[in-house]
Amino acid sequence: MGKIIAVANQKGGVGKTTTTISLSAALAELGRKVLVIDVDPQGNTTSGFGTDKNHLENTIYELLLDECTAVEAIQREVFPNIDLLGANINLSAAEIELIGIPRKEYILRDALDYVRDDYEYIFLDCPPSLNLLTVNAMTAADSVIVPIQCEYYALEGLSQLIHTINLVRERLNPRLDIEGIVFTMYDARTNLSAQVVENVRQHVHHHIYETLIPRSVRLAEAPGYGEPISVYDRQSAGAKAYQALAQEVDGRCYGTLVSDTEVKDG
Repeated sequence: MGKIIAVANQKGGVGKTTTTISLSAALAELGRKVLVIDVDPQGNTTSGFGTDKNHLENTIYELLLDECTAVEAIQREVFPNIDLLGANINLSAAEIELIGIPRKEYILRDALDYVRDDYEYIFLDCPPSLNLLTVNAMTAADSVIVPIQCEYYALEGLSQLIHTINLVRERLNPRLDIEGIVFTMYDARTNLSAQVVENVRQHVHHHIYETLIPRSVRLAEAPGYGEPISVYDRQSAGAKAYQALAQEVDGRCYGTLVSDTEVKDG
Protein backbone atom coordinates (compact mmCIF):
# COMPACT_ATOMS: atom_id res chain seq x y z
CA MET A 1 0.00 0.00 0.00
CA GLY A 2 1.42 3.35 -1.06
CA LYS A 3 2.41 6.05 1.39
CA ILE A 4 0.29 9.19 0.86
CA ILE A 5 2.15 12.38 1.76
CA ALA A 6 0.73 15.90 1.62
CA VAL A 7 3.26 18.67 0.98
CA ALA A 8 1.77 21.62 2.83
CA ASN A 9 2.35 25.01 4.38
CA GLN A 10 -0.24 27.76 4.73
CA LYS A 11 2.41 30.31 3.77
CA GLY A 12 3.02 30.83 0.08
CA GLY A 13 6.40 30.90 -1.60
CA VAL A 14 8.09 28.39 0.69
CA GLY A 15 8.92 25.80 -1.96
CA LYS A 16 5.97 23.38 -1.76
CA THR A 17 5.69 22.85 -5.50
CA THR A 18 9.46 22.71 -6.03
CA THR A 19 9.71 20.14 -3.24
CA THR A 20 6.82 18.06 -4.60
CA ILE A 21 8.28 17.92 -8.11
CA SER A 22 11.94 17.53 -7.16
CA LEU A 23 11.44 15.01 -4.36
CA SER A 24 9.06 12.83 -6.36
CA ALA A 25 11.49 12.82 -9.29
CA ALA A 26 14.40 11.88 -7.03
CA LEU A 27 12.41 9.02 -5.50
CA ALA A 28 11.40 7.86 -8.98
CA GLU A 29 15.07 7.71 -9.90
CA LEU A 30 15.56 5.42 -6.91
CA GLY A 31 13.12 3.05 -8.56
CA ARG A 32 10.04 4.00 -6.55
CA LYS A 33 6.70 4.21 -8.37
CA VAL A 34 5.23 7.66 -7.66
CA LEU A 35 1.91 9.40 -8.24
CA VAL A 36 1.90 13.20 -7.96
CA ILE A 37 -1.43 14.95 -7.42
CA ASP A 38 -1.75 18.69 -7.99
CA VAL A 39 -4.26 20.05 -5.47
CA ASP A 40 -3.55 23.72 -6.24
CA PRO A 41 -5.76 25.62 -8.74
CA GLN A 42 -2.65 27.42 -9.99
CA GLY A 43 -1.58 24.10 -11.53
CA ASN A 44 2.13 24.83 -11.15
CA THR A 45 3.00 21.23 -10.36
CA THR A 46 1.18 20.14 -13.50
CA SER A 47 3.12 22.64 -15.62
CA GLY A 48 6.33 21.73 -13.83
CA PHE A 49 6.11 18.25 -15.29
CA GLY A 50 5.74 19.66 -18.81
CA THR A 51 1.99 19.11 -19.04
CA ASP A 52 -0.32 21.63 -20.68
CA LYS A 53 -2.73 22.15 -17.80
CA ASN A 54 -5.28 24.03 -19.91
CA HIS A 55 -5.92 21.14 -22.30
CA LEU A 56 -6.43 18.29 -19.86
CA GLU A 57 -9.67 16.38 -20.36
CA ASN A 58 -9.81 15.11 -16.78
CA THR A 59 -8.20 16.71 -13.72
CA ILE A 60 -8.63 16.57 -9.97
CA TYR A 61 -11.53 19.00 -10.44
CA GLU A 62 -13.53 16.41 -12.42
CA LEU A 63 -12.50 13.76 -9.91
CA LEU A 64 -13.81 15.74 -6.93
CA LEU A 65 -17.08 16.39 -8.75
CA ASP A 66 -17.44 12.67 -9.52
CA GLU A 67 -17.26 13.27 -13.26
CA CYS A 68 -14.40 10.79 -13.68
CA THR A 69 -12.44 8.22 -11.72
CA ALA A 70 -8.86 8.50 -10.54
CA VAL A 71 -7.84 5.95 -13.17
CA GLU A 72 -9.36 8.12 -15.91
CA ALA A 73 -7.71 11.32 -14.62
CA ILE A 74 -4.18 10.02 -14.13
CA GLN A 75 -1.59 10.70 -16.84
CA ARG A 76 0.80 7.80 -17.11
CA GLU A 77 4.59 8.12 -17.15
CA VAL A 78 4.96 11.88 -17.51
CA PHE A 79 8.51 11.03 -16.50
CA PRO A 80 9.92 7.55 -15.79
CA ASN A 81 8.17 6.04 -12.74
CA ILE A 82 6.02 9.17 -12.29
CA ASP A 83 2.29 9.42 -12.96
CA LEU A 84 0.43 12.72 -12.62
CA LEU A 85 -3.07 13.76 -11.65
CA GLY A 86 -3.11 17.37 -12.83
CA ALA A 87 -5.01 20.55 -11.99
CA ASN A 88 -5.89 23.86 -13.58
CA ILE A 89 -7.84 27.00 -12.72
CA ASN A 90 -11.17 25.12 -12.86
CA LEU A 91 -10.26 23.69 -9.47
CA SER A 92 -10.83 27.09 -7.86
CA ALA A 93 -14.60 26.54 -8.28
CA ALA A 94 -14.62 23.17 -6.56
CA GLU A 95 -15.19 24.49 -3.05
CA ILE A 96 -18.39 26.28 -4.08
CA GLU A 97 -19.67 23.41 -6.21
CA LEU A 98 -19.21 20.93 -3.38
CA ILE A 99 -21.37 22.90 -0.93
CA GLY A 100 -24.01 20.58 0.46
CA ILE A 101 -22.29 17.40 -0.71
CA PRO A 102 -22.19 14.89 2.17
CA ARG A 103 -18.75 13.80 3.40
CA LYS A 104 -17.08 16.20 1.00
CA GLU A 105 -13.90 16.18 3.10
CA TYR A 106 -13.41 12.49 2.24
CA ILE A 107 -13.84 12.61 -1.55
CA LEU A 108 -10.15 12.47 -2.41
CA ARG A 109 -9.40 9.81 0.21
CA ASP A 110 -12.13 7.55 -1.14
CA ALA A 111 -11.05 8.10 -4.76
CA LEU A 112 -7.42 7.18 -4.00
CA ASP A 113 -8.42 3.88 -2.42
CA TYR A 114 -8.76 2.49 -5.97
CA VAL A 115 -5.19 3.34 -7.04
CA ARG A 116 -3.22 3.44 -3.80
CA ASP A 117 -1.81 -0.06 -4.18
CA ASP A 118 -0.30 0.85 -7.56
CA TYR A 119 2.25 3.22 -6.01
CA GLU A 120 4.88 3.36 -3.31
CA TYR A 121 4.43 7.12 -2.88
CA ILE A 122 1.54 9.46 -3.58
CA PHE A 123 2.37 13.15 -3.14
CA LEU A 124 -0.33 15.82 -2.76
CA ASP A 125 0.81 19.37 -3.54
CA CYS A 126 -1.48 21.55 -1.41
CA PRO A 127 -2.52 25.17 -2.03
CA PRO A 128 -1.09 27.89 0.27
CA SER A 129 -4.29 28.25 2.26
CA LEU A 130 -6.58 26.33 4.57
CA ASN A 131 -9.61 25.48 2.45
CA LEU A 132 -11.61 22.43 1.40
CA LEU A 133 -8.87 21.36 -1.00
CA THR A 134 -6.22 21.34 1.73
CA VAL A 135 -8.60 19.56 4.10
CA ASN A 136 -9.29 16.91 1.42
CA ALA A 137 -5.57 16.39 0.93
CA MET A 138 -4.87 16.07 4.65
CA THR A 139 -7.82 13.75 5.15
CA ALA A 140 -6.45 11.50 2.40
CA ALA A 141 -2.84 11.63 3.59
CA ASP A 142 -0.92 9.47 6.02
CA SER A 143 1.47 12.29 6.81
CA VAL A 144 2.62 15.80 5.89
CA ILE A 145 5.98 17.07 4.70
CA VAL A 146 6.36 20.73 5.63
CA PRO A 147 8.74 22.91 3.59
CA ILE A 148 9.92 25.96 5.54
CA GLN A 149 11.69 28.91 3.98
CA CYS A 150 14.66 30.17 5.99
CA GLU A 151 13.17 33.53 6.98
CA TYR A 152 12.22 35.32 10.21
CA TYR A 153 8.55 34.31 10.30
CA ALA A 154 9.12 30.62 9.57
CA LEU A 155 8.29 29.47 13.10
CA GLU A 156 5.05 31.47 13.19
CA GLY A 157 3.82 29.89 9.96
CA LEU A 158 4.82 26.44 11.17
CA SER A 159 2.86 26.89 14.41
CA GLN A 160 -0.27 27.71 12.42
CA LEU A 161 0.18 24.64 10.23
CA ILE A 162 0.73 22.32 13.19
CA HIS A 163 -2.52 23.63 14.67
CA THR A 164 -4.31 22.83 11.39
CA ILE A 165 -2.85 19.33 11.26
CA ASN A 166 -3.95 18.70 14.84
CA LEU A 167 -7.50 19.80 14.00
CA VAL A 168 -7.67 17.50 10.97
CA ARG A 169 -6.30 14.63 13.07
CA GLU A 170 -8.90 15.17 15.80
CA ARG A 171 -11.91 15.54 13.52
CA LEU A 172 -11.26 13.79 10.20
CA ASN A 173 -8.09 11.70 9.99
CA PRO A 174 -6.73 10.20 13.21
CA ARG A 175 -3.67 8.69 11.46
CA LEU A 176 -2.37 12.03 10.13
CA ASP A 177 1.08 12.99 11.37
CA ILE A 178 3.99 15.20 10.37
CA GLU A 179 6.39 13.16 8.24
CA GLY A 180 9.09 15.78 8.51
CA ILE A 181 10.12 19.40 8.15
CA VAL A 182 12.49 20.43 5.36
CA PHE A 183 14.29 23.76 5.18
CA THR A 184 14.22 25.41 1.75
CA MET A 185 15.97 28.40 0.20
CA TYR A 186 18.87 27.98 2.60
CA ASP A 187 21.66 30.48 2.02
CA ALA A 188 24.91 29.40 3.67
CA ARG A 189 26.35 32.89 3.16
CA THR A 190 23.95 34.49 5.65
CA ASN A 191 23.61 34.17 9.40
CA LEU A 192 19.83 34.38 9.06
CA SER A 193 19.43 30.95 7.46
CA ALA A 194 21.50 29.27 10.18
CA GLN A 195 19.59 31.15 12.89
CA VAL A 196 16.21 30.10 11.50
CA VAL A 197 17.27 26.44 11.36
CA GLU A 198 18.54 26.56 14.93
CA ASN A 199 15.42 28.35 16.17
CA VAL A 200 13.08 25.78 14.64
CA ARG A 201 15.17 22.88 15.95
CA GLN A 202 14.91 24.31 19.48
CA HIS A 203 11.16 24.88 19.43
CA VAL A 204 9.71 22.07 17.31
CA HIS A 205 9.53 18.47 18.48
CA HIS A 206 8.88 16.88 15.12
CA HIS A 207 11.29 15.19 12.75
CA ILE A 208 13.50 17.66 10.88
CA TYR A 209 15.36 16.44 7.81
CA GLU A 210 19.12 16.89 7.86
CA THR A 211 19.19 17.87 4.18
CA LEU A 212 19.03 21.64 3.60
CA ILE A 213 17.67 22.74 0.22
CA PRO A 214 19.80 25.64 -1.05
CA ARG A 215 18.59 28.81 -2.68
CA SER A 216 19.27 28.03 -6.33
CA VAL A 217 18.78 29.74 -9.66
CA ARG A 218 18.68 26.36 -11.40
CA LEU A 219 15.84 25.19 -9.13
CA ALA A 220 13.90 28.33 -10.03
CA GLU A 221 14.52 27.85 -13.75
CA ALA A 222 13.54 24.18 -14.05
CA PRO A 223 9.72 24.61 -13.93
CA GLY A 224 9.86 26.99 -16.88
CA TYR A 225 11.27 24.14 -18.95
CA GLY A 226 8.71 21.64 -17.67
CA GLU A 227 11.37 19.42 -16.12
CA PRO A 228 12.31 18.32 -12.60
CA ILE A 229 15.68 19.64 -11.47
CA SER A 230 17.17 16.15 -11.79
CA VAL A 231 16.46 16.28 -15.51
CA TYR A 232 17.10 19.98 -16.08
CA ASP A 233 20.49 20.06 -14.34
CA ARG A 234 21.42 16.85 -12.59
CA GLN A 235 24.76 18.21 -11.35
CA SER A 236 23.31 21.33 -9.73
CA ALA A 237 23.36 21.85 -5.99
CA GLY A 238 19.57 21.77 -5.93
CA ALA A 239 19.39 18.40 -7.70
CA LYS A 240 21.94 16.88 -5.33
CA ALA A 241 20.09 18.24 -2.30
CA TYR A 242 16.80 16.66 -3.38
CA GLN A 243 18.58 13.38 -4.12
CA ALA A 244 19.84 13.44 -0.53
CA LEU A 245 16.38 14.33 0.78
CA ALA A 246 14.88 11.43 -1.19
CA GLN A 247 17.26 9.05 0.58
CA GLU A 248 16.16 10.45 3.94
CA VAL A 249 12.46 10.23 3.12
CA ASP A 250 12.77 6.71 1.74
CA GLY A 251 14.73 5.59 4.77
CA ARG A 252 12.05 6.87 7.12
CA CYS A 253 9.11 5.52 5.13
CA TYR A 254 10.45 2.09 4.22
CA GLY A 255 13.33 1.60 6.64
CA THR A 256 15.90 0.98 3.92
CA LEU A 257 17.88 3.18 1.61
CA VAL A 258 17.93 2.37 -2.10
CA SER A 259 21.44 2.71 -3.48
CA ASP A 260 22.34 3.74 -7.00
CA THR A 261 23.90 0.30 -7.48
CA GLU A 262 20.65 -1.43 -6.58
CA VAL A 263 18.71 0.73 -9.05
CA LYS A 264 21.16 -0.03 -11.87
CA ASP A 265 21.24 -3.74 -11.08
CA GLY A 266 17.46 -3.88 -10.75
